[in-house]
Amino acid sequence: MSKSVSYKRHRFPPEIIAHAVWLYFRFPLSLRLVEEMLLERGIVVSYETVRRWALKFGPTYARHLQRKTPSRRDIWHLDEVVITISGRKHWLWRAVDQDGYVLDEVIQTRRDTKAAKRLLRRLLRKQGGPPRRMITDKLGSYAAAQRQIMPDVEHRSHKGLNNRAENSHLPFRRREQVMQGFRSPRYLQRFVSVFSAVRNLFVPPRSRRSAAAAHLHRLDAMAEWKAAGNLAA
Repeated sequence: MSKSVSYKRHRFPPEIIAHAVWLYFRFPLSLRLVEEMLLERGIVVSYETVRRWALKFGPTYARHLQRKTPSRRDIWHLDEVVITISGRKHWLWRAVDQDGYVLDEVIQTRRDTKAAKRLLRRLLRKQGGPPRRMITDKLGSYAAAQRQIMPDVEHRSHKGLNNRAENSHLPFRRREQVMQGFRSPRYLQRFVSVFSAVRNLFVPPRSRRSAAAAHLHRLDAMAEWKAAGNLAA
């Protein structure tokens, strides 16, 4: 069990810190825009302070959020997207399930079988077992990794079948544009881990897209966020 969040030696109340971190990771807002939104509420805090809060508390909150229970009936959709950091290409490898829930993502300098094998090993460790099916695009590295890591799992390789994984990149791409890029692979890895955990929590699954169901889902999500931040109900 992870330790509860501690706000010792922070002069701002936990509710303000958690709200600022939520704004930053939940919406496509720059640090300066979060600063402005807090100011509108009478909270005077610099964008650099918001940055420090995001770096310190974001990963801690994410660790306290409940993950979706894995199932042997899950379908993994795998894809990778190129990101340039300091003039050098990197690839963000991402896996989502049949509902668009982000299972894992890892930034790597390679786009080959070794990188694909690393993603599959991380997935097996986190999910506790293989899926029913794995779907990718035509990149040959996926097939080679699948044959070595989980040869008994059905693998379908087709560009059109992998729209779910490709669509999962869109929220991240919008956020990348707002942030005007990332300073380092390490910072990117920390950011996407929290960003995807928050998105997993607040975006309703396909089965709960009616107005009433989505409203209840978001109320539950807010309650879980407050619990993760060790805030009073």
